[in-house]
Amino acid sequence: MGTASLVIVATFFAGMGLFGLIAPAALVRPFGIRASTPESRSEVRAVYGGFGIAIAVLLAVAVPDVAGMRRGIAVAVAAALLGMAFGRVVSRAVDRPTRFYPIWFYCCVEIVAAGMLLGAAAG
Repeated sequence: MGTASLVIVATFFAGMGLFGLIAPAALVRPFGIRASTPESRSEVRAVYGGFGIAIAVLLAVAVPDVAGMRRGIAVAVAAALLGMAFGRVVSRAVDRPTRFYPIWFYCCVEIVAAGMLLGAAAG
């Protein structure tokens, strides 16, 4: 499942990245964020778009294990995902979001994807 996990998580990041680059306001709308200025759209494009594409490329490099980097890439991306999930848990303690979507849905996605990557790193 190691290679499949890398491909699945890379596809998720590529989709998020492309969506962030093409439609930044639509990407953040479920979170109640309005990307209504050029500056705010630029930020979404950078953080969700550019970062997502960069992570997808790193995971694509890990699929054939270029230069033996698979384990390091998988662990680093898993750590980033777990950091995102941790931020959502902290937000729960401070802000008390009440709906499952989008906060807890993405928290679950992040934890599952991190687990998949850690499994790929171990195998």
